[in-house]
Amino acid sequence: MEFGNIIIYLLIFFARICDVSLTTIRTIFVVQGRKLPVMLIGFVEAIVYVVVLGKIVSDLNDPFKIIFYGLGFSAGNFVGLVLEEKLALGELAVNVVLSDTDNDDVIKEIRDNGFGVTVIEGQGRTRMRDYLIIIIKRKDFKKLKRIIDQHDKKAFLMTSAIDPINGGYFRGVKNS
Repeated sequence: MEFGNIIIYLLIFFARICDVSLTTIRTIFVVQGRKLPVMLIGFVEAIVYVVVLGKIVSDLNDPFKIIFYGLGFSAGNFVGLVLEEKLALGELAVNVVLSDTDNDDVIKEIRDNGFGVTVIEGQGRTRMRDYLIIIIKRKDFKKLKRIIDQHDKKAFLMTSAIDPINGGYFRGVKNS
């Protein structure tokens, strides 16, 4: 294996990581309806893909090029997911069913930390329970969960990704 070939294999590997990671982020932006980032990322992604594919197609008799292409694709999926987790783009609706009967402290602490919370009383199987509806930025989920866990380790949390919101209290967003 020549030094020049090793450089090409590594180029293919790292370029494919870049390409696939961008695909992951672009897909999230597509779902969120963010047009400009989708266009820009798609442009870069297409160029990287064509350059890498050109290196592969130019010599299909070299199995290492194909192997490094596949390894880069696999690693790119992993890196893309890690990046997505770190960026935590978008908003979540967090629905919480509290198990305790006296929940004033947890509700106050949630609000004191800048989160808006709507409290609804709901009928559980054996008694009334507080049901909380909280809209947050995804990056704030761990902080919110930590607050809830400090007060009620048996709380039932459900999350779902949501589209951009309108109105209400939302930390960091100015409602007009």
